[in-house]
Amino acid sequence: MLCIYHESTDPYFNVATDEYILKHIEEDCFMLWRNDKAIIVGQYQNTLAEINYDYVKEQNIAVVRRISGGGAVYHDLGNINFSFTEQGKNANLSDFEKFTRPIVQVLQSLGADARFEGKNDLMIDGKKIAGNAAHIHKNKILHHGCLLFASKIRDVSEALRINPVKYTDRAIKSVPKRVTNISDHLKSHVSLEELTQTLMDHVLATYPNARPYAFTEEDKKKIQKLRDEKYATHEWNFGKSPEYNYKKAVRTGGGLLEINLDVKNGRIERAKIFGDFFSEIGIKEVEDALTNIQHEEGALRNTLSRLPMEKHFRNIGVDELISALF
Repeated sequence: MLCIYHESTDPYFNVATDEYILKHIEEDCFMLWRNDKAIIVGQYQNTLAEINYDYVKEQNIAVVRRISGGGAVYHDLGNINFSFTEQGKNANLSDFEKFTRPIVQVLQSLGADARFEGKNDLMIDGKKIAGNAAHIHKNKILHHGCLLFASKIRDVSEALRINPVKYTDRAIKSVPKRVTNISDHLKSHVSLEELTQTLMDHVLATYPNARPYAFTEEDKKKIQKLRDEKYATHEWNFGKSPEYNYKKAVRTGGGLLEINLDVKNGRIERAKIFGDFFSEIGIKEVEDALTNIQHEEGALRNTLSRLPMEKHFRNIGVDELISALF
């Protein structure tokens, strides 16, 4: 087993790294890594329905879709993320408890009463410290998880908070659970760096043929290409969302404004606008202009800025219209 710790904190690069070790490194791998502020959404989720869009934008939080299923999770530099890849004789390789066992063993050795509970969670005193997800490719599995060590819990809840009225779809929804930081449950002070090293040492000592490995320059070049062409794109992170209906009403200086959208593959198929505003020339041109545009702020702002908004909506500008679109 190759044991990897890489120092990149770029969420797009790091999520690409998971796919790389699964599909392009033949040996089994164990990897530890950290992300700067990011929401990592499951492969089958509606991204916009999982995030607090205004907060994510204000805090400059990256949003990245991973290749595994499951729910959305918040990452920051107070987290430690771990990944295992393992080959098997068939595709039925998912054993969440097996892959989290070394993590539980280390935490228990440090005095935390960590346990595997439910289908994919690590818990302490009934509170979640880690979620796990998996993806199978041919006869190989990627199992990865995020350990809350000293994360900003307020950011976790704010970044993932969403108004359920806005979106109606059939995508898998994240189920909020009470969370806690591992650092609050250790018998003595342990730094994040010390825990990282302890986890790596434990895996090196317990897995047959485990040995350190550092990505080569060729590895890094291929991961960067995967990052740029897939994981850093709007199409992958937002456009892959399932079909959904969106509805939001906002109070503006020109009156109540209600937006209704039907979205498929990230593009608006139908837009209807209602409200008690006044219009000089009507709003059909605006509704038509929104059709077949990506449900993404830059694309929508660019489209709306070309229209004579003051004639379509009295005392309602582009910024207020954009606020109703997310």
